Amino acid sequence: MAESIDAIVRSALDPLVSERVFPDVAPPGTARPYMTYQAVGGDLAPTFDGVSTTVNARVQVNVWSDGRVEATALIYQAVAVLCGDDVKGVPIGGPVSTHEEDTNLYGSRLDFSIWFSA
Repeated sequence: MAESIDAIVRSALDPLVSERVFPDVAPPGTARPYMTYQAVGGDLAPTFDGVSTTVNARVQVNVWSDGRVEATALIYQAVAVLCGDDVKGVPIGGPVSTHEEDTNLYGSRLDFSIWFSA
């Protein structure tokens, strides 16, 4: 059965942050920590029969927390579940740390390559 990249990412990450995983941006007032994600590219797999139903998404996962230590720990937990046996994602590079001065949130982000049946 085909599954959306949204469903794949959310089902993997939801347990890490009590189901506070959102596409693109979190709603105002969301409790921390939370995660956001967005598709930032990927690859189509053309075949001699046309475009394959197996597609690739490059997904950026962002962790937001009140502290650097928690943000770093959560991005590595995300790596473990997205690169585990269920999803089989591949990290692209290493985590990037950030800090939002306006909100005083600490973040960490990482892109993953994930193949799935569309």
